[in-house]
Amino acid sequence: MKTNDDLIDLAREALGKLGADEELFVPDSALGARSPLSGQQLFGVRQTTPDEAGEAIGRARDAFTQWRLTPAPVRGKLVKRLGELISENAETLATLVTIEAGKIRSEALGEVQEMIDVCDLAVGLSRQLYGKTMPSERPGHRLQETWHPLGVVGVISAFNFPVAVWSWNTAVALVCGDTVVWKPSELTSLCAIGCHTLLRRAARDVGAPEDVHQLVLGAREVGEIVVDDPRVALVSATGSTRMGREVGPRVAARFGRSLLELGGNNAVIMTPSADKDQAVNSIVFAAAGTAGQRCTSMRRLIVHESIADEVVAKIAAAFHTLPIGDPFESGTLVGPLVHEDAFETMQKALGRVGEIGGEVVTGGERVDTGMGGAWVRPALVRVPKQEGIMLTETFAPILYVVTYADFDEALALHNAVPQGLSSGIFTTDQTEAERYLSAEGADTGIANVNAGTSGAEIGGAFGGEKETGGGRESGSDAWRSYMRRATNTINYSGRVELAQGVNFSA
Repeated sequence: MKTNDDLIDLAREALGKLGADEELFVPDSALGARSPLSGQQLFGVRQTTPDEAGEAIGRARDAFTQWRLTPAPVRGKLVKRLGELISENAETLATLVTIEAGKIRSEALGEVQEMIDVCDLAVGLSRQLYGKTMPSERPGHRLQETWHPLGVVGVISAFNFPVAVWSWNTAVALVCGDTVVWKPSELTSLCAIGCHTLLRRAARDVGAPEDVHQLVLGAREVGEIVVDDPRVALVSATGSTRMGREVGPRVAARFGRSLLELGGNNAVIMTPSADKDQAVNSIVFAAAGTAGQRCTSMRRLIVHESIADEVVAKIAAAFHTLPIGDPFESGTLVGPLVHEDAFETMQKALGRVGEIGGEVVTGGERVDTGMGGAWVRPALVRVPKQEGIMLTETFAPILYVVTYADFDEALALHNAVPQGLSSGIFTTDQTEAERYLSAEGADTGIANVNAGTSGAEIGGAFGGEKETGGGRESGSDAWRSYMRRATNTINYSGRVELAQGVNFSA
């Protein structure tokens, strides 16, 4: 088992390999890098002052005036080089992710792979930022739409995906001609410093302006500066629904744009025809992976009453035997909660299960790994009806199980929560699958058939509906959020032609 001193040495070694600026690390700072593995601080990180945050936004705005005129395929060269550097330093970045977010090694490496993949996607986009041409009703005229860089993009990211979410936004924003100001979670400053260092190096390597990316470190007050500054054209914020309720109106009040990725309360419907082994394996990962601290973590299982007892028994057995411990060790499948407060929140949620007549089937207890930190066994809870605490997202490994009698009831239970991020159905009945994917079916932004709620690929747009915020990041046409659209009329007729047959001749 690693001690806190071991983690300090690992973190310093990783940052040294990446070439991080030693001036960012100070002995006494309100912003301390810490690890959920030990539950202790590693060392101090210099916090960005309010004035420095404003200056960083100013530098990003100045750089935008140059960057927006750079041809998009040339902008793509910066992102291509960034992807190469991430690939070359994948193991090192994954080490920082494990130290600060507590992810097991394969999940940390998987998150870094997402960064590489989205860089590949963005490089392709740099030659495909398409507009449209439309027929005009006027002879000798042509209509088209063009897409232009938007401005400074503020990225506010959460601890649970400390590098991937930044890359989703940054890689796409840069090829769209925007500049970026990143305010990471104060819990994952080291991951942010590592990424920022690599992007700056990529800019130097390809001759791009380094000021296209700015990093501001700190807590809420630093994020508020990014949210409120009118020079920030788009704020892309990932976090809780509570945070989104504050960020959205504040950005809208100054007529800025916001892209919100907020809470999830994700469900899977399991029908009698489902392949039970396939379903249970997917459910266990979706519920227990990252210690239940993904926005796409599975919170609810809606299972047909005829198979519920068997399925609950299988999941309980899996939860009971999941290897919990040092995420650097091979074989470990569950790491720590991010801090003690997360453990207390989980315990309070489990304490309310009795209010809805439920019972904890297994799990929920603290696990002593000898490392410190907040370690817990994933909890499986069975309830007679969906209400109360089930309607709230608890960012911890709790899986609630409720039964249904007919498919209409299953869909109603599935959609009867305020959140709408990710969901799934396990069935071999094509009619059930098609109904689930139809307009009457899942009301989530991500809806899967015979796949769990976690593990989205970057090629599709990521995001959700309702209290999840409605934003879309990463693939598909999510790039449009980072650009502004102009509709153009080109008159080559040599005369004045007004639309709708209007005649205004003197």
